Amino acid sequence: MLSQPKKTKYRKYFKPRSLPKNTTKTQKLAEHSCFALISLESGYINGQQLEAARQNIRRKVKREGKLEIALLTDKAISNKPTAARMGKGKGKVKHWVASISAGKPIFFLYGIDSERGFPALKAGANKLPLKIKICHF
Repeated sequence: MLSQPKKTKYRKYFKPRSLPKNTTKTQKLAEHSCFALISLESGYINGQQLEAARQNIRRKVKREGKLEIALLTDKAISNKPTAARMGKGKGKVKHWVASISAGKPIFFLYGIDSERGFPALKAGANKLPLKIKICHF
């Protein structure tokens, strides 16, 4: 269940050249009694990394509560095979990434107590390539 958009305007996009802007502000969340994984640095998250983190969190909480993903991997990354010669167009879409700026939430976990929610999100954060903070609201 890799997350990618169902329909896009173009099949292949230009490569994202720069990282999203770094900010020190964290997003204010109105929802109470939930846990959130919040990114502390800007970067890109692959669809496979997002799915691995989701599976790990669901495994730890024994599929209780509600897990919400705040990201959508919407940028297509393409590359050509290593032995291909120059020319002949752009390569196939290899994977999808989501750009995330610092201070934005990645996952929300509702309806779980702190003894099970905190370690579950910690295990999911280990699967992601960015520095992550776990917040309780």
